[in-house]
Amino acid sequence: MKILVAGGFGAGKTTLVGSVSEIRPLRTEEELSELGRPVDDTAGVEAKRTTTVAMDFGRIDLRPGLALYLFGTPGQDRFWFVWDELARGALGAVVLADTRRLADCFPSVDFFEQRGIPFLVAVNCFEGSELFSPEEVRDALDLDPDIPVLLCDARLREDGKELLVALVEHAAARRGTRRTGV
Repeated sequence: MKILVAGGFGAGKTTLVGSVSEIRPLRTEEELSELGRPVDDTAGVEAKRTTTVAMDFGRIDLRPGLALYLFGTPGQDRFWFVWDELARGALGAVVLADTRRLADCFPSVDFFEQRGIPFLVAVNCFEGSELFSPEEVRDALDLDPDIPVLLCDARLREDGKELLVALVEHAAARRGTRRTGV
C-alpha cells in the first residue's frame, strides 16, 4: 500500500516519514541556497535549513507480504512536477498543515480533491504556534465534513501511526461508499 505525505514547505513531511518508518528513510534533502532565497518563502520557518527536492521514502511492514510505503512529497512549487508520478497508485494521503502557514496546504488539498484521492489533514502542532481545534482548521480550509482533521506532533511515532490508521480507515470507508453508490 502506498501513502503520500504532503503539505507546504516546512510543514514536517520529512519528519513524519522518518518518525514512523521502520527502515532508515531515504531522503533527498538539500541545503537551502542563496539562489533559492527569492523563491523559498521561509516566513514562519526561519530555522529551516534544508528542503526535499524529490521525495522522502519510508516503509512499515504490516505483516509478511504486506507493507505500507510512505512517500513524502516536496513542498515547494518548483518541485511539483514529481507529484503526479508519486500519486500514481496511492491509497491516500496525509496533508500536513502548519497553522503558522495554513494557506500553504491549499495546493495539496486541491491536488488530492481534483484527483479523487482520499486524504486527511494533520495539523502539526509546532512548539510556540497557536493551537486551533480541528473544526477551526476545517472551516479555515473549507473542507468537506467527511475529511478527517487530526492534531499531531510529526516527531512522535505514535501520532504518525494514528494518522496512518485514520487515513486507511477513511480510504476504506470512501471505497465502500463509492461501491454502494454505483
